[in-house]
Amino acid sequence: MRNTAIAAAIGLTLLLAGCAGAGSSLAGSSGSQSAPQEPATAMSARQSDAASDMQEDNDEETTEMKLNIAGTDVAVAWEDNQAVAELKALAADGPVTVELHRYGGFEQVGPLGTSLTSSDVQITTESGDIVLYAGDQISIFYGPNSWSYTRLGHITNKTVDEMTDLLANGDVNITITTI
Repeated sequence: MRNTAIAAAIGLTLLLAGCAGAGSSLAGSSGSQSAPQEPATAMSARQSDAASDMQEDNDEETTEMKLNIAGTDVAVAWEDNQAVAELKALAADGPVTVELHRYGGFEQVGPLGTSLTSSDVQITTESGDIVLYAGDQISIFYGPNSWSYTRLGHITNKTVDEMTDLLANGDVNITITTI
């Protein structure tokens, strides 16, 4: 959607630049009728409306979530699915804190306290994957596992060793907030 808004803004700019150029060449040609020109105030209002529409689109897109694991902020590439939209709505109402517990030597898992829409598929996780398990559990992986999950996101700024350090040494709390 962001690319569409950017493309629309570029198109509008080119259109307005073309209109300005066409108006000046028509006015300079002899014996031709000039096309009616819009007053500058009308063009400014239209540009302002387009900018306002773009800002509204960007506000929707820039509502991001932040994940903190045991006091460490991590960068997450969140999935674009119904479960993430519902998680984002929960976080918009206030921080979502989940107590995670080590499980199987490759993940931390904990109850979300509510169910999200799941769209489980069989996957093999990697270190940094964040998934929804059983519709109401969040799991964060520091090792691989193959199971049926709904993908929520992937931590992008931590190595396998850093994920292991964050998650393999005992239970942790995570906090999800909107920014």
